[in-house]
Amino acid sequence: MNVDGAMQANLQGAAVAARQTSGVAREWRLASRTVRFSAICLALFYLLAAASPFFASYDPTYQNREMPDCPPMSLHMNAPSDWSRGLFYTHPMRMQDPIARTFVADTSRRLDIHLFTRGHLFTTDSEREPYFMLGSDGLGRDLYSRIVYGSRVSMCVGLIGVLISFSLGITIGALSGYIGGTVDFLIMRWSEIEMSLPSFYFLLALAAVIPSGMSTVATFFMIVAIMSFISWAGFARIIRGMASSVRSRPYVEAARALGASRWRIITRHIIPSVIGYAIVAATLSIPGFILGESALSLLGLGIQEPAASWGNLLAQAQDVQNLARYPWILIPGIFIFLAVMSFNFLGDHLRDRLDPATAG
Repeated sequence: MNVDGAMQANLQGAAVAARQTSGVAREWRLASRTVRFSAICLALFYLLAAASPFFASYDPTYQNREMPDCPPMSLHMNAPSDWSRGLFYTHPMRMQDPIARTFVADTSRRLDIHLFTRGHLFTTDSEREPYFMLGSDGLGRDLYSRIVYGSRVSMCVGLIGVLISFSLGITIGALSGYIGGTVDFLIMRWSEIEMSLPSFYFLLALAAVIPSGMSTVATFFMIVAIMSFISWAGFARIIRGMASSVRSRPYVEAARALGASRWRIITRHIIPSVIGYAIVAATLSIPGFILGESALSLLGLGIQEPAASWGNLLAQAQDVQNLARYPWILIPGIFIFLAVMSFNFLGDHLRDRLDPATAG
């Protein structure tokens, strides 16, 4: 009997896992190509953030003063007879004009690129002779490595900020909508005051008071806390309206009649009824956090040098002359664009799938 029971439990577990797998596969098939591409982009960006030391070729703070503003370097494949040296190689760059900072490739020499060496996906033998896949910045730092490390800040700020602001918004909004009365009045008036403030200028004012000597980690969490403090009010108002309509439904009245406490009704009935909207709204709000952090870092009020974020990597692009001479410094902006658009497309897809009127 025990053996039969164990076999039956294993079969049930396998059936549940198969249903979950088939559900994920079905959602993937139903998604458009744009949504699939967005999901792949976001998965790649978070993989870069989680394993930055592996994907980055060099130390993001190392300055190669002999190669400032170096353009992206070409990549070539070795002949099969030379694969013992490496699969790929490039020609090292040398500065042709120190004043104009122009470079030419030294085709007489080969610089071997090694895969899975010294804990990196790809790198060269020395930082003094680097392979700049996306070029270098004005201090000779590898732009690709700084973009990889910058993904830690730019991709995580959205998740942590949404987690804080939407936790506050759901809790406060559900409490206000269910209890009503004076509590509802005070919470809604406070949220209206916050919503009446111009959010970006208010964010600038709050970020300006961050002490300049704070560490990068402390600055990061200060920015997240400030942005979460600004963004919870609008979400709480929407949740409050939804909670007000839910509290008169039969299952909520039945729970109240059976003696359930306010907290139990809010956590077991009110919040689960609005969680579908919360997931969609959270996904659509993440781009706002990414853009907010990028704007602050671009203006020098966010993550400071030598730490990297996609926002402060664009600081050099504020000079039109630099932009005309070194167009590759705009590459971090492409990553910001892809991340923001990917979250928007994914949020639209989730909204369509979770909306009962449109879900298939």
